[in-house]
Amino acid sequence: MTLIKLIAAMIMVESGGNDLAHNKREDACGCLQIRPIMVAEFNRIGIDFDLNDRWDCGKSAKALHLWVAKKGYTNAEVIARKWNGGPNGHTKPNTASYWQKVKNYLPEQFSNQTQIHIHP
Repeated sequence: MTLIKLIAAMIMVESGGNDLAHNKREDACGCLQIRPIMVAEFNRIGIDFDLNDRWDCGKSAKALHLWVAKKGYTNAEVIARKWNGGPNGHTKPNTASYWQKVKNYLPEQFSNQTQIHIHP
């Protein structure tokens, strides 16, 4: 599976593809519902991204792609669950349902694959 397919599925779960989605309670914005803490994380690891970039789906998807590459993540489930639940999200029971939602948006031939192929 490619990272692009995974990100597309995550966008559908996070916002239904709506670039203007905004969860005011968490200040999560845009197609990937990026919170300020993730903006700080992107910048901490050298990804130039600001709070306004969250509203641009292309910039948000690119930042997620770079985050995955810089972290060296290669497992789709781990990526999705960390995205949903933070650094230890892949171990949190409550992120398993998020992964199932993401899988529902993956093309059938990829729904049981977890290995990610990262293409620039």
